[in-house]
Amino acid sequence: MFIYLSKKIAIPNNIHLKCVSWNKDQGFIACGGDDGLLRVLKLETQTDDAKLKGLAAPSNLSMNQTLEGHSGAVQVVTWNEQYEKLTTSDQNGLIIVWMLYKGAWYEEMINNRNKSVVRSMSWNADGQKICIVYEDGAVIVGSVDGNRIWGKELKGNQLAHVAWSPDSKILLFGMANGEVQIYDNQGNFITKMTISCLINSAGGISIAGIHWYAGTGGYVEADCPCLAICFDNGRCQIMRYENDENPVCIDTLMNVVSIQWNHCGSVLAVAGSLKASNMDKEFNVVQFYTPFGEHIRTLKVPGKQMTGVSWEGGGLRIGLAVDSYIYFANIRPDYKWGYCCSTVVYAYTKPERQEYCVVFWETKNNEKFVKYVKSLMSITTSGDFCILASKADESQPQYVLILCNSIGTPLDSKYIDIEPLFVTMTKTHVIAASKEAFYMWQYRVAKKLTALEINQVTKTKKEGRERVYHIDSSPSGTNDSSPDIAKAFTATRDPICCITATDKTMIVGRESGLIHRYSLPNVGLVQKYTLNNRAHYLYINCNSSRLAIIDIAGVLTLLDLEVRASTDNITGNQVSAGDPSKFERKDVWDMKWANDNPDLFAMMEKTRMYVFRNLDPEEPIQTSGYICNFEDLEIKSVLLDEIMKDPERPNKDNLINFEIRSLRDSRALIEKVGIEDASQFIEDNPHPRLWRLLAEAALQKLDLKTAEQAFVRCKDYQGIEFVKRLGNLQSEPMKQAEVAAYFGRFEEAERMYLDMDRRDLAISLRIKLGDWFRVLQLLKTGSGDCDDTLLEQAYNAIGDYFADRQKWVNAVQYYLQGRNQERLAECYYMLEDYDGLEKLTPVLPENHKLLPEIGQMFATVGMCEQAVNAYLKCNQPKAAVEACVHLNQWNKAVELARTHNMKEIKSLLSKYASHLLEKNKTLEAVELYRKAHHFLDAAKLMFKIADEEAKKRTRPLRVKKLYVLAARLVENYHEQVKTSQQSKTKGKQSEAKFALAGLLEEDATSSDDRIVDNAWRGAEAYHFFLLAQRQLYGGYMENAMRTAMHLREYEDIIPAVEIYSLLAICSASNRAFGTCSQAFIKLESMESLEPEQRQLYEDLSLEIFTKHNPKDSRTMERERSSEGAEGKLPTCIVTGLPIQEYQFWMCNVCKHCALEQEIGKYNCCPLCHSPVA
Repeated sequence: MFIYLSKKIAIPNNIHLKCVSWNKDQGFIACGGDDGLLRVLKLETQTDDAKLKGLAAPSNLSMNQTLEGHSGAVQVVTWNEQYEKLTTSDQNGLIIVWMLYKGAWYEEMINNRNKSVVRSMSWNADGQKICIVYEDGAVIVGSVDGNRIWGKELKGNQLAHVAWSPDSKILLFGMANGEVQIYDNQGNFITKMTISCLINSAGGISIAGIHWYAGTGGYVEADCPCLAICFDNGRCQIMRYENDENPVCIDTLMNVVSIQWNHCGSVLAVAGSLKASNMDKEFNVVQFYTPFGEHIRTLKVPGKQMTGVSWEGGGLRIGLAVDSYIYFANIRPDYKWGYCCSTVVYAYTKPERQEYCVVFWETKNNEKFVKYVKSLMSITTSGDFCILASKADESQPQYVLILCNSIGTPLDSKYIDIEPLFVTMTKTHVIAASKEAFYMWQYRVAKKLTALEINQVTKTKKEGRERVYHIDSSPSGTNDSSPDIAKAFTATRDPICCITATDKTMIVGRESGLIHRYSLPNVGLVQKYTLNNRAHYLYINCNSSRLAIIDIAGVLTLLDLEVRASTDNITGNQVSAGDPSKFERKDVWDMKWANDNPDLFAMMEKTRMYVFRNLDPEEPIQTSGYICNFEDLEIKSVLLDEIMKDPERPNKDNLINFEIRSLRDSRALIEKVGIEDASQFIEDNPHPRLWRLLAEAALQKLDLKTAEQAFVRCKDYQGIEFVKRLGNLQSEPMKQAEVAAYFGRFEEAERMYLDMDRRDLAISLRIKLGDWFRVLQLLKTGSGDCDDTLLEQAYNAIGDYFADRQKWVNAVQYYLQGRNQERLAECYYMLEDYDGLEKLTPVLPENHKLLPEIGQMFATVGMCEQAVNAYLKCNQPKAAVEACVHLNQWNKAVELARTHNMKEIKSLLSKYASHLLEKNKTLEAVELYRKAHHFLDAAKLMFKIADEEAKKRTRPLRVKKLYVLAARLVENYHEQVKTSQQSKTKGKQSEAKFALAGLLEEDATSSDDRIVDNAWRGAEAYHFFLLAQRQLYGGYMENAMRTAMHLREYEDIIPAVEIYSLLAICSASNRAFGTCSQAFIKLESMESLEPEQRQLYEDLSLEIFTKHNPKDSRTMERERSSEGAEGKLPTCIVTGLPIQEYQFWMCNVCKHCALEQEIGKYNCCPLCHSPVA
């Protein structure tokens, strides 16, 4: 940051000022003084010149109004920006609120307590409330419309200052004795503030100022100190919040009168006076500090007594009340910015975000790229790259250097332990310095290297790319062993204060005025120089022969690094340069050497830019821009002050190009005098840019000889070739058209070609430019047939144009006309137009390279059939199967695998099934096997599930359903084996043969007989188990008992205890006590029962059979004996009774029987639930 006095306004009649306040929003300046003096001023910049912006523009007083109303000295003035009100008070305690009406200030409200004098007034951050404190301890809080909210007497306290917290919840009161007390916004005392900056300071003290920055312009970093309290003895503390345990403490060594934060809380101005060590008299100064207590600058101010300080809203100027004058000082902030490859990189803070917003503004196309960086410290640029230095983490002191390209893409980054206070970069190295040491990183960027360079790069070892040196060490330049990092942290008595580097030289400045010069890339200390002052910025010219130094006072001096050759050099007409050791300029805040001339540089002095050639200045240019770049006799400068006013929308007007005098003169000579004289002048002042200017002028006039000579002088090979080509052209208009195209006047060139009836040339010009819309137009407008291939090319190029901009609908229309199927497929996919994509498949020839891509597209969106069609058309059945598997269409996958005789489907299937089983998804695995027609595997899993469910003894109906499902799968398996046999043995053999063959094959293959042969046993068992209970509850005791007796065959499926318990109940209900007693005998003899359970059964049987005789009725015994006459009879699945008749119904799915008259009542088979035919 640089600051210099720029303007002084005198108050009439030598009335001394007491206070000054600058309205941050509207720019009014109010100053109060003795004898009731109160004036409101406004500085306006009137300028018609677009280039004169900001501080460089002349500023005049657009308002200068005296406000009458106070009689005593006006002591307090404060603004309410939100409501455009001014509040003032004088030594008699009179308070006046002023308002703006039709461009002038009028009294709005008046108040006087007549008891005491107002010491301080403060509006809160949103301008709704004002707090007024009187010397006698009275406090009044009022609203903006003049109503009193509350009042309070703080007994026994003399008040001197008041401040609101940013959230308006807390009030700070500063007492006359130097205490600060914290109250809430209702006036209740909370606590006393600890003042740690006053430790071991003697004597009476008073508060010089309290300012709590409200955060309106964002914060420099997260958790940044923002509450400043300063005492008249020069001690100051800056706190994060009102009861911060460890504030930043500063001793300014001044007598302080006033303090104020700038608009974004990054600089604290402390105004007062300083006693010179050798003199008795004091002089006025303003000291500037960061929120962390680092001293930035000192501004000396003339006059006897300074009474107030106030910042302008944008932070670019500061107003000072001294005696009967207002002094204005201009501030050149240290923006975080840089310029690389026609991109301006700058950073700013937003109130709503903690990070820095870094903008990469590409000035050619006016595009911007934004990147957010936490705790950004600096931006450094060189060539096409930029380095962002920032703190890596709050907790540990580590820092990171991020290498970005010109659109903000990070290319590389390095974590370092030293604090990068000063960073510079060359084409190959980044050098970062803390106060004690500097770190070098040889960065790499992916660019095409020659073989030789690759060898060099591979030779440099990894550690060779990063090195650290302590400032007090003297490296010799031979390759040192790996750096000792620990040494880098040892303190030094003479810290580093600035650095700079070119490809072969590095310069480091130290606070004592010592300057070290090192050679690069092998760091060796070459020489030390001593300056009178401490350097603040260093700049080396393009051939590293001369160093420019701007010291902390803003004085620019030069230092020759290499002894210059004597001036009688070959050309002989070089004016001997001035003596650099005598060169000196004051108030300099920015400078740049030309990239292509070691004797040329531009510098900013106050609001003027000077260009020096051989130490002779050209006439200055009024501007306040920061210099981006100086080459080709042109200076690019950027008005950062203007950009920062609205950083989200940078404007091309804020980038200015200045041509230096020799370029302007040459241009004027060419225009006014002619080419011959101009070429003579350029001969005397040679520069490639001037020769290029001459070449272009000669081309315009078709003076090919001069043009060729000039192109040779500025080493422009393309230019020479172009002139040769022009020489070979016969017709004059043709030459003119070519020249127009060369200078980029394409419309004109095209018109000339068309006038000469050379449409082909016009078209080829447009093709070169990539303007395919115009190509299409030219192709269509011409008479006769146009070239079809060209037309298709144009359509496709326009399609590409729309596709690049993601306007797929427009792209499709042009691709259709250009018959570009590849891009069409892509567009359809982007548009999700799958019908269009499907229509493409039949159109394409077989094995077209696009088909697999289309298949892939369909597969990604789950359209299996279409994907398969596409894959099959390009002969990739394997891909088709994979797509099916991926989309879980296993039946399709198996079908394809069968038709294309692929072996791997089985392994795929088992892999997927085991994956499902691992995840315990057994039912999904069953479904998978079923879809893939592996019925036996499915059935096995299904039986497993049914058995598990049966073990749980939960709902028998669910268990029956599971067994039925398993049995149905086995039936499917039988069916499958039969049909596979059928397909194998074609011809007219009998059905029986097929069935036999199928059964034989089944026997050969099936491993699990229980599953295949007795598939229905489980289902039958649970069917009869449920049936018996249904009959029992329905009151059909006889049938229930018969069914329960049939259940005895299924002891392997249903636990015997359940079967015999059921039989006992049914037979007892049917009064068949013989059967009942047999059931009890069975129950009592069961091993699986616990002894106490067995005891319960025995007790029960005793109770029953003491009452009833254990005998059945006659008929039942007879029936029982007839049962086994001719083998086993089938059981009816409806009634559970054996079927005695010869005609009965049989289910065609589960092959179970039922009585004809019984099944008539059913629509579905009671066991397997398939429809009754």
